Amino acid sequence: MTEKSPSMTPEILVPRLGDYLVEKGLITAEQLTKALDYQNVLREPEQPAPLIGQILIGMKVIDRAKLDEAITEQILQLRNALEKNNQELEVRVQERTAELRDALDKLSELAQLKSNFVANISHELRTPLTHLLGYQELLAHGDLGPLTDDQTNALTIMHRSSRRLSRLIEDLILFSAVESGEVDINLDLFNLTEVGKSIFERTKEKAQEKFIQLHLQAPEKSIIVKADQEKITWVINQLLDNAIKFTNKGGQVTLHLKVDGKYAHVVVADTGIGIDEAKQQEIFAPFHQLDNSSTRRFGGTGIGLNLAFKIIEAHNSELYVISKPNKGSKFGFSLFVNKPEIL
Repeated sequence: MTEKSPSMTPEILVPRLGDYLVEKGLITAEQLTKALDYQNVLREPEQPAPLIGQILIGMKVIDRAKLDEAITEQILQLRNALEKNNQELEVRVQERTAELRDALDKLSELAQLKSNFVANISHELRTPLTHLLGYQELLAHGDLGPLTDDQTNALTIMHRSSRRLSRLIEDLILFSAVESGEVDINLDLFNLTEVGKSIFERTKEKAQEKFIQLHLQAPEKSIIVKADQEKITWVINQLLDNAIKFTNKGGQVTLHLKVDGKYAHVVVADTGIGIDEAKQQEIFAPFHQLDNSSTRRFGGTGIGLNLAFKIIEAHNSELYVISKPNKGSKFGFSLFVNKPEIL
């Protein structure tokens, strides 16, 4: 009977066969040592080493039947060990999957609790703030008696801060609605050019306070779009506020409005601090600030860009950013025009 080619024998599937044969008492340690020495003698450069089982048979230390039986036993043991490991791995995967599912459920529950808390506290804050604003209006109009110049100045500061607090509360209410999937978009035709000019006029004072040059580049003729005017106005306001906030004294902020074919493009460009490319997608996450120093220096809740992103997304568009550190930023989005030309 012709011997199997060493390269085709089942022995190639079994690691450390010699040690196993010694453990089983089929050969002695001395016999294995001699066989290993002979294996080294037979070894040729760049060729597979002769199999130890074949060498032991050649040395008449063990016969083929016992060798094949030992090899079969080891293969079965390896297969059983593999099956056991696979079963244990499957159990661990199932346990880990269950743990991850539980963790995800807890995160979802926490996110819902956070959203509910933000919504509830925002509505609770709105009522006393409304009273404060009402009495400030009465004082400002002299309905509760005359005011000195110092009192008038103090009231102006109080009123400005109250209005800012009111906007923050409205933003939180909007955020809680968006987080719960309630992005109500009321589509209607409106003149984007007029909206842009109106926002520009309202924002000039804030830019002047920081000695920032505010520019508007828009066509004189109308750009008619079909979108939610209130929410698009909110987004443009948010982008301009951010641009002014993150631009240093003496910088420039520009609101661009233009039409290109079927699209109206809104871009807010600044010469501010800019954003590192690796962090540009992070800024659209809720409650995110690029770093703690930015939070302390520039302030803000960290929800503005997240809201803007989702509002524009609800219009089947995308809010994008192009920015380089210390070179400024551009935030923009596009809307379908009602007609493919400027009216």
